[in-house]
Amino acid sequence: MAEDFLPVCGEEILHVSNLSVNRSGNEVIQDINMSITCGEFVGIVGPNGGGKSTLILAILGLLKPRTGQIDVYGKAPMSKATIGRIGWVPQAATELPHNLRITVKEFIQLGLLSSNFLRQYLDFFISPPAFFKQRKKNQIKIDKIIETVGLEQYANTMISNLSGGQRQRAAIGKALASEADLLLMDEPMVGVDVDSRNSIMRLLDNLCHDQNKTIVMISHDLASMKRTAHRMIYLEHKIRYDGIAEDFPDLSSLAELRGIEATHPEADSTKSDVTKSDDVVIIVSPGAEGGES
Repeated sequence: MAEDFLPVCGEEILHVSNLSVNRSGNEVIQDINMSITCGEFVGIVGPNGGGKSTLILAILGLLKPRTGQIDVYGKAPMSKATIGRIGWVPQAATELPHNLRITVKEFIQLGLLSSNFLRQYLDFFISPPAFFKQRKKNQIKIDKIIETVGLEQYANTMISNLSGGQRQRAAIGKALASEADLLLMDEPMVGVDVDSRNSIMRLLDNLCHDQNKTIVMISHDLASMKRTAHRMIYLEHKIRYDGIAEDFPDLSSLAELRGIEATHPEADSTKSDVTKSDDVVIIVSPGAEGGES
């Protein structure tokens, strides 16, 4: 990745067309079509087993599609051109061994182990001045990232001594150290307290607005995503909703999208504006009186 590269918002970062993926012989996601542009904060929500993690793993190139195509920056996943441009924060990012002897700064520095690492290592033997110059630039960069994620006073603290929210900030910092423009996050708020969650969500939103980062986050927390994400995708094997977060359907409308019938229809006083045609779902935004606050 070019050192001074800054994505131009509006540029298509990710394009998925007619994607279907099988796992253990079963089709998990089917006919997925979506496009994500630079600077978007996209929340992917849906039930357990609906295919959210499968979609992320396919985008990363860790799962092979049965049908369809994925383009990241116009290239196939895991191609040489995308190395270092995609950051992944898995759900287990904060589940670190309690006896891990590594500081916050050292942990974030692990993000530097990207495609440029081998070249920098060889510079030590080929051109020592270039090596030490790059090393100094890396130190400045890491210090700036630590400041960005709000962990300045914990830079030299053992990461095992941090709270869940602070470890999550460190995991985000590690992804940023890789110079990734696209951050894929799988349930990063699990086990994080409310105050830390709000702070981290503000941080991520600022990264989109201030640094043109693109964030795709898997979450079960519909309320949090609706309050934070720019766009929401409801995935249950297929995409059932894709639109701005403000227009995300209320619970009654969402149940209809999923084909869930009311056990007590007389109690379901809200009528959603949802149209179905075979397997294609067309969303019409529900009225303001039916939406979530």
